[in-house]
Amino acid sequence: MQEVDWTKLPGRLIVLSGPSGSGKSTLVQRLLERPGLRLEVSVSATTRPPRPGERPGRDYVFLSAHEFEGIREQLLESAEVHGHSYGTPAEPVRKALQQEICVILVVDVQGGFQVREKVPNALLIFVNVPGLDVLEQRLRARGTDDEATIQRRLANARRELEMAKRYDVHLVNDDLERSVDELAEILVQNHCGGRIDHD
Repeated sequence: MQEVDWTKLPGRLIVLSGPSGSGKSTLVQRLLERPGLRLEVSVSATTRPPRPGERPGRDYVFLSAHEFEGIREQLLESAEVHGHSYGTPAEPVRKALQQEICVILVVDVQGGFQVREKVPNALLIFVNVPGLDVLEQRLRARGTDDEATIQRRLANARRELEMAKRYDVHLVNDDLERSVDELAEILVQNHCGGRIDHD
C-alpha cells in the first residue's frame, strides 16, 4: 500500500461499529438521505456469500478466499468475522477523502482499532443497544440466523462492548430518529456538513 499521510487529507474518516442488530446499516442509510452531508460509505470486500438482495459492488465486493489474499496488502483493515474475511480497500477511501468527502466505514471493533493505527485522526463511533436482551430480540426478529449464529453474535457483542470503551463517541440506538439526528450533528461538527443550498 502506498504511503499516505491520512491526516493531511481534507475529508474525515468515520468508523462506525456496534454489535450485529444494533442498527448500524439503517443509521447509515438514513444519514445518506440527509441533505447537506458530504458523505459516502466505504464498500468492504468479503469472502462471505451474498445474502438475498445484496448486490456486488453496492453492498460488498464479494471475493473468493484466494482473491482476498491477493489484495490483503491494499486493505486499510481486515478481520475474520463469523468465519469469513472482511476488509476495507484503502484506495477508494483515500480518493474520497481527497475530495473533501467524509467516508463512513462500518467495521467491527478490531477493524476500528486497525484503522486508528493507520489513520490516527479517524473518528470512532460505537453504536449500542439499550441492553443485550434487546439485541437478542432484534437478532431473532431478523430471522436470518440459526440459534448457533445468534449465540455467537451475542458472545461477540459482549466482547465488543468491553473493547469499545476506547471509542471516541458512544451512541445508544434506542430511538432511530433521535439517533440519526445525533449522528448527523456529530458529522457536521467534524466537517462532514456541506452547504445546504436553498432555492
